Amino acid sequence: MLDLRRLVLICEFARRGSIAATAESLGYSPSAVSQQLVALERETGTALIDRTARSAELTDAGRRLVAHAERILSMVEEAESDLSAHAGTPAGRVVVTAFPTAAVAFAPALARSLRRHTELTLRLGQSRSGRGMREVQSGEVDIALVDDWYGRVRDSESLRVFPLLRDPLVLVVPRKHRLADPEVPLDLRELRDESWMATPDGEPSRLAVDRLLMDVGGTRPTPWEFEGLGTILSLVAKGIGIAAVPALALAAGVRGLAVRQFPGNPVGRDVHAVARGSSVHRPSVSVTLRAIHVAARYIAADLDPVRPADRARDDRPAEADPLAG
Repeated sequence: MLDLRRLVLICEFARRGSIAATAESLGYSPSAVSQQLVALERETGTALIDRTARSAELTDAGRRLVAHAERILSMVEEAESDLSAHAGTPAGRVVVTAFPTAAVAFAPALARSLRRHTELTLRLGQSRSGRGMREVQSGEVDIALVDDWYGRVRDSESLRVFPLLRDPLVLVVPRKHRLADPEVPLDLRELRDESWMATPDGEPSRLAVDRLLMDVGGTRPTPWEFEGLGTILSLVAKGIGIAAVPALALAAGVRGLAVRQFPGNPVGRDVHAVARGSSVHRPSVSVTLRAIHVAARYIAADLDPVRPADRARDDRPAEADPLAG
């Protein structure tokens, strides 16, 4: 009979592409990974890995086994979810990853919501844009909060996607800047000549800023580029320049900023929660998805930067079930 732990290992090898990367991902030594793959070859009676002095790759038989293993492991998780769903009590550890601004924005609400489940523990980590779905797919995490700038995140055979909120780009300026006055018209053509700060070329938020200003010829050469929207916000607050950032970044609570909405239909991103379809009914995962969904509704009510705070609180919608239907 095939060992499930070794099936997990060969699936991870297929994703990572090397024994060293597989070992690092799973927390094993390379020699231990190699030994377990050899043991799996003995169990199957066929060569699964084509090894050379400098590399290793799956054989045709190895690729066929990975396809079977992914289905087997998904069915095992479905069985575990079904049994735990009937147990009813959320327990154990649930692992969530999020892009940085979402991690900051969602963490307080998740901590408050989940702490009443005394047998459940939450681990919330951060991942760079694009990694979250791969980490859910590989089983490294249970849920990922992902950003989608181009409408490309969709359900797949193994993943469920839960839409959470729309996160538009907003303009942030120092409090003493002329555009801090909401009565001053905001003209994109005039903004082109401002002193801009942005994330480096290739970052999703930088590409969004470029799209926003494309129709007016783009910005002048950006004098300063910084990793991290939090750094950019703190520099704007000090009067060093202006920036366009996703509204969700304002959850960090940086003081000294004035926020303006761009006219028309501004560029923005959609924020989704992603989980494996085989795990969504496990109590620990389903209760966390509900907490994320409720947190998103509160956050969305506050994303309009010119909306009065007391009105935003009054308009917050009631709790809903993201798994219903």
